[in-house]
Amino acid sequence: MTEKQDIFTLLGGKVRLFRGIYNPTSDAVWLAAFAKLDKVKTVLDVGIGTAGVSLCLLSRKSDLSITGIDISQEMINEAEKNLKLNDFSINLIQTDITKWRTPITFDLVISNPPYFKGTPAKHNAHHNVDLKKWAQKCIARVKPGGYFCTIIDASCYADIISEMNKVCGDITTLPLFGKKNTAERVLISGKLGSNGISTLYKGLSMNDERVLRDGLTIWDTLATLDQK
Repeated sequence: MTEKQDIFTLLGGKVRLFRGIYNPTSDAVWLAAFAKLDKVKTVLDVGIGTAGVSLCLLSRKSDLSITGIDISQEMINEAEKNLKLNDFSINLIQTDITKWRTPITFDLVISNPPYFKGTPAKHNAHHNVDLKKWAQKCIARVKPGGYFCTIIDASCYADIISEMNKVCGDITTLPLFGKKNTAERVLISGKLGSNGISTLYKGLSMNDERVLRDGLTIWDTLATLDQK
């Protein structure tokens, strides 16, 4: 295989990845674009996979201190290769978020959870997880005043919201639409310990090139819409 076939890119070439056992989808780009990084120094990427989300975050803010965890050692190995390809280094840990015992908390906990049901994939990543427990364990790793941020299939976003409502405020929701009239994905973030009101934003197309190709954040993209 040529190098061109071996490697593909995200964000119009800003992020390069090896083709492998799992190739990040647009979900990774959308999730990274949704996270507000202004006051964020430390990040936990739960279920890092092959590092798509983390690399998109680092393309925006290269001095982030990121810890990536995944239950699959194969994924950790692939993530390390992709990070080296982009000249980045982060702390990688092979562990299960639902069983991980640590006192460490983070400014931002971000996760593209394994929401699909069915036969587990060959790369041994999580499948058929209890999404409520997953969200609960992710939120437990957020610093007071920090944020939990996730992307989820629209069919099961209620599982995540129900856990966030217990301990988070300033909950922000943004739906993503494909060809259907109903949302296909939902982006959600919340601030731990806040009593702030919830906000539901207008939806965006899952194929919006301002985010996927040009690398705009969702907030910059929405701002351009407000100006029209």
